[in-house]
Amino acid sequence: MAAVKLLWAPRAWVAGRWRDAVLLAAGDDGRWAEVSCDTPPPPAAERLAGDVLPALVDAHSHAFQRAFVGMAERRDSAHDDFWSWRDRMYGVALKLRPEQLRAVAAQLYAELLAGGYSQVCEFHYLHHDLDGRPYADPAAMSRALADAAEDAGIGLTLLPVLYERAGFQAEALRADQRRFATTPQQVLEIASALRGRAGVTVGAAVHSLRAARPASIAELAAACTGPLHVHVAEQTAEVEDCLVATGCRPIEWLARHAGLDARWQLVHATHATPAEIEAVAAAGAGVVICPATEADLGDGFCDLPRWLDAGVPLAVGSDSQVVRAWPEELRWLEWGQRLLHRRRNVAAAPGAEPASAARLFERMRAGGGTAAGFERWGLEVGARADLVELDAAEPALAGLPPSHRLDGLVFGAPAAPFRRTLVGGRWVEPDRGAIKARFLAAMQELWEEA
Repeated sequence: MAAVKLLWAPRAWVAGRWRDAVLLAAGDDGRWAEVSCDTPPPPAAERLAGDVLPALVDAHSHAFQRAFVGMAERRDSAHDDFWSWRDRMYGVALKLRPEQLRAVAAQLYAELLAGGYSQVCEFHYLHHDLDGRPYADPAAMSRALADAAEDAGIGLTLLPVLYERAGFQAEALRADQRRFATTPQQVLEIASALRGRAGVTVGAAVHSLRAARPASIAELAAACTGPLHVHVAEQTAEVEDCLVATGCRPIEWLARHAGLDARWQLVHATHATPAEIEAVAAAGAGVVICPATEADLGDGFCDLPRWLDAGVPLAVGSDSQVVRAWPEELRWLEWGQRLLHRRRNVAAAPGAEPASAARLFERMRAGGGTAAGFERWGLEVGARADLVELDAAEPALAGLPPSHRLDGLVFGAPAAPFRRTLVGGRWVEPDRGAIKARFLAAMQELWEEA
């Protein structure tokens, strides 16, 4: 990765809008030391041909599920839903060894870089050996993910997951969940093992309310100093089960009993009431939406207008990896709302933020940084020196006025038109050939009997 000091872009997305003639200076610490607009290019600057945007954070990823993409698109019985998909997904979870996980994750992370992301939050619950016993190094699978992120050149926020039981009424996990079992202490020890590694930020996660006991959630939350993520209200069956078991809806329970604050990131939050949305906003917690996965699994539509209007921090995630580029995620987020409400530009705020793409992008930029554990994110002084350069020759953007270029990127580009990605002040150029070869070898081992 080649380090840069000065970059000059004809246009860049700064403070929520396009600005002309932008000079960007990266410090030795890999953060932006200067962002100046309407500035002639100095002789020492690298002049970019294309416009630049902040790279986004992929705020929710299960890397191992990249090996499962395309393997669940058939229905062999009268009923197929999230829960039957989950049972089939466990098949790959029970096969992957650390070296295979590294190969699969590196391929995914290289694809995420090409899709406009520079940081990925790994909601990681695949911890133990195939028989469910801990590896000699309990963090072996987590280290495989960190190695994969280093192979690709992407930043990693590792979120080891608390996973104790198969459901609200269950005492333990099912046999096919044996690799996931953790206590709060084990989660903290895995996080500690990776803390301080270059390119890695650590936090923690609770798989879901059904999968963790209230006392364990409280113990983990009290000890966690980084971002704290949780799956919540993804499925209506989950909401119904939570009501029966606790007397509360899932988000309602979190708001009443979990001490929600700015560390908390509620993943999916698809089935939320107006009162729950108000409670999340009052707590300062964030929400991570995964549009392509939520569509693929038949989860339903979130109440996007209310989340936006309440000012809740939002982020975007790739989750099951059926889509690995943020422009397509934002496209389907808005398109789903258009189908639901039967009107256009649902995410827009007339008079304030009239462009759906710009409003969504800005919210995902800021919220994604928080979800990954960063105080600042974007083209601003003090933020990590990350960006994506648009391909100046991309036909989908050709001829569009600059003010509409982000609209064209989200709603009119068939593929992510990114030329290069900068991470921490360095252009990232992963060895895609070698990464792909290792990925193909792992896939052949995993699916040779399929």
